[in-house]
Amino acid sequence: MTEPERVDCTDCFALPGPDNTRIAYVKTGGGISETWHTPDCPALAITQINMEEGSKRVREQDAWARGVFPAAHERLRKAAVVIPADTAAQPLADALSELVQAQADTDGFVVLHRWAQILERHFPPELPDPDRTTE
Repeated sequence: MTEPERVDCTDCFALPGPDNTRIAYVKTGGGISETWHTPDCPALAITQINMEEGSKRVREQDAWARGVFPAAHERLRKAAVVIPADTAAQPLADALSELVQAQADTDGFVVLHRWAQILERHFPPELPDPDRTTE
């Protein structure tokens, strides 16, 4: 395991210690970045307020989505049913309906292998025609 990259707080310049607070982030390219703060650091207070506000916003968005999702899912299902079976859009409508149902069946995210299963079923790879000769 690699050492975290330490970023000094420009407000308190705290060092690692038992009385200080460590804020760590996973960096986009990998690795961990950490910043230490004293208990009275203004940057720490701002970070905590932002994290609490972000958490509150996510809870509110989740509550809203849980309220509107069932009706929106039903509208999608009804719209997909009226697409004629022999149209080019039918596999897309079927795949979308199944993906939305898979999402409705979980409290988290539809995992990648489930997406792949659904898409492979509705959009199978074109296999070479064994009766066709190459010249």
